[in-house]
Amino acid sequence: MANVVIYSSNFCPFCHRAKALLQQKGAAFREVSIDMNPGARKEMREKAGGVNSVPQIWIGDTHVGGCDDLYALEARGGLAPLLNAG
Repeated sequence: MANVVIYSSNFCPFCHRAKALLQQKGAAFREVSIDMNPGARKEMREKAGGVNSVPQIWIGDTHVGGCDDLYALEARGGLAPLLNAG
């Protein structure tokens, strides 16, 4: 399976929803909490081209984007192949 990284906040319902889909797909992921961590938020923003909202998800080298982007990827059948590419 591909390496999955999700920048998230404990207070974000979209983060919980994105993590639930990844778990449903059996994907292990590394979660980086931005809560009370300005360095992690800055890192996320730099990697995501200035995007400041959470979640921000990477699968391998592909920046998927946020929760809606992850679900859209799943709806068009692209999530499983991306997860299995690693």
